[in-house]
Amino acid sequence: MTWYLIRRLGQAVAVIVGVMILTFILLHLEPGSVARAVLGLKATPARVAIFDDTYGLNRPLAGQFVVYMKQLAQGNLGVSYQLQQPVTTLIAQRLPRDAVLLGLSTVLALVIGVPVGIYQAVHHNELVDDTAAWTWFTLYSAPDFLEAFLLIALLCVQFHVFQPNFPGGTDSVGGVLSDWRALVLPVVVLAINSVANFSQYARASGIQSLASDYVRVARAKGLSQRLVLSRHVLRNSLLPVITILGLSLPDIVAGAVIAESVFNFPGMGLLFWQSALSHDFPVMLGATLIIGIATVTGNLLADIAYGVLDPRIRHA
Repeated sequence: MTWYLIRRLGQAVAVIVGVMILTFILLHLEPGSVARAVLGLKATPARVAIFDDTYGLNRPLAGQFVVYMKQLAQGNLGVSYQLQQPVTTLIAQRLPRDAVLLGLSTVLALVIGVPVGIYQAVHHNELVDDTAAWTWFTLYSAPDFLEAFLLIALLCVQFHVFQPNFPGGTDSVGGVLSDWRALVLPVVVLAINSVANFSQYARASGIQSLASDYVRVARAKGLSQRLVLSRHVLRNSLLPVITILGLSLPDIVAGAVIAESVFNFPGMGLLFWQSALSHDFPVMLGATLIIGIATVTGNLLADIAYGVLDPRIRHA
């Protein structure tokens, strides 16, 4: 197990470095002038030259990457072109709020998705199973922004139940939690796709578990349906859900970019969106680095949890 963790950590570092190189190259191949995107189209050539010289944008691409990696080794993610603040400060301010949003949406998706999936497995090939599968497939296929706009039109405009967006000036976790009416819709939008994923994986695993010998033995011993489902079926159905939870982290983060942009949620997703519109490369690179680290960490934790939940699994 120790060597497995060391090997996976090495792979994680290689993946993060590869993502950083690819992202750096793609961002700098983006058409258009960064200086004019930040300074405005009416900026004089002299101001553009000063901007490029200040941030090293007039150097060769390889030289810019070497400078960026040296800064990164010192824990320096650079300075935002647009906001003129350290990227580390901008991300540190927003990460706790994203943790609240992503944490609540993931917990909501698990609480709904896993029991629904087990219920579908128990009622396999019945009307309720087909109806639930069709519903989750439809919600999973719909774009996040479409679901967000539909919820706003229905619950905010039509019935005035929730707020359509976060008010400006919310800059703390306490402020996010205190304004719960504005928090509900972003959490729901992010949870919808995850519920569809978790429920269908739990359903498939539940069907397999219900047909296994150990479930037949448990029933032959006289265990009630509730105990069979809770002690045997649910535990084994969590294995693929734990795995898909780590693998679906990039999709959850990508959905957060859309949800935060629509609902004006003050998190990294909104910061990334605004930075992409203004060609703010340091912020985009910093956010990509954090997302890459979170993704490989989520996958590693999923593998570890898989082995803990199923003692039969041993990492060679």
